[in-house]
Amino acid sequence: MRLKTIHTGNFMLDGGAMFGTVPKSIWQKINPANENNMCNWAMRCLLIEDGNRLILIDNGMGEKQSEKFFGYYYLNGIHSLKKSLNEAGVDFSDITDVVLTHLHFDHCGGSVKWNTTKDNYELTFPNATYWVHTSHWEHAINPNPREKASFLKENMLPIQELGQLKFIPDNLQISENISGILAQGHTESMFCPKISIGNKTLVFMADMIPSAGHIKPNYVMGYDIRPLETMKERASFLEEATANEYLLFFEHDLSIECGTVSLGERGYHLKNAGNLSDFVK
Repeated sequence: MRLKTIHTGNFMLDGGAMFGTVPKSIWQKINPANENNMCNWAMRCLLIEDGNRLILIDNGMGEKQSEKFFGYYYLNGIHSLKKSLNEAGVDFSDITDVVLTHLHFDHCGGSVKWNTTKDNYELTFPNATYWVHTSHWEHAINPNPREKASFLKENMLPIQELGQLKFIPDNLQISENISGILAQGHTESMFCPKISIGNKTLVFMADMIPSAGHIKPNYVMGYDIRPLETMKERASFLEEATANEYLLFFEHDLSIECGTVSLGERGYHLKNAGNLSDFVK
């Protein structure tokens, strides 16, 4: 098995929304905001070569939305989904599986693209099975008013219409080496992949712990639909992660790809941090 970080670009979100009730005087030390209170965040995905399967976890925001849409989120940086995959020696057609942690646009927008004439949509990964949890799919296609702007039909429905949607099984097993954790705080039934590689376990944190700055259980995003549940899930997971020395993969941290956690006098904190290649060869 081989793992490779796939960078799809950065985007900006309101700092207050990303840290919820945590005061700006505290969170701005973690991720400083600009004059508009916006902080820059990564959209970091993971490529897994597992036997004869090439599995991509999440795929960023994509490129098909309008200029106005991208203007809200200030897409920036030197990376893109295609460029990063190509640098890894992979083309869109090589991907066999796309695992979507959840269907908010910054996690699944790269699933679908315009066709060459821009009059219809096609799947970015034409040979891939797209994996989504059943409960989350139902939640996303019938969204609540709070999340409606994050669930874009053009990112989701073509996957089903073109026959490449498959639901994650009840045992949460994608392959022999990839299982997962379900989290209910950020959105309904978000799937956080749990990857066994050698003697290590890597957990793709998605938006349960979006960055290293969100390790403290009470640093909960304003986007979460059940913030108290997020706190409980995070505390329970961190206890397990510390006991088992899990490697945490951060999807949105601008500079820290991975890290392990430890429990100290002031609570949980990052113990070791770095790039994926620092931990997994």
